[in-house]
Amino acid sequence: MYAIIEDRGRQYTVRAGQVLSMDLRAAAADQPLVFDRVLMVRTEAATKVGTPVVDGARVKATVLGDVKDAKIVIRKFRRRKNYRRKQGHRQRHTRVRIDAIEA
Repeated sequence: MYAIIEDRGRQYTVRAGQVLSMDLRAAAADQPLVFDRVLMVRTEAATKVGTPVVDGARVKATVLGDVKDAKIVIRKFRRRKNYRRKQGHRQRHTRVRIDAIEA
C-alpha cells in the first residue's frame, strides 16, 4: 500500500514505515503530523485517484528531527579577469517517519 501526498507544493510517494526528508518545518521531534492532501491511494485491491484529493484519506507521520543535506558549492569564474567567487550552502530538512495510511 502506498499513497501520493502533497505538502506545500511538493509531491511525495510514501509507504508505511518509510523515513522521508521533507522541506524544513517548525516542528519539534516526536510531534505527530497529519497530511490531508492525499492525491492517490493504492491498495492491494484497488486504486483511488482524487479530483484533486481523495475524500477521507490521510497520512499520519511522526517528526524525527532536523537534518542537514550535503554541502553545495557554488563557484563563479571569469577567465582572464582575475574573478573567482566561492560560496557554500547546506539546506536543512525535516526527517519524517510515515506511521499509517488511512484510505
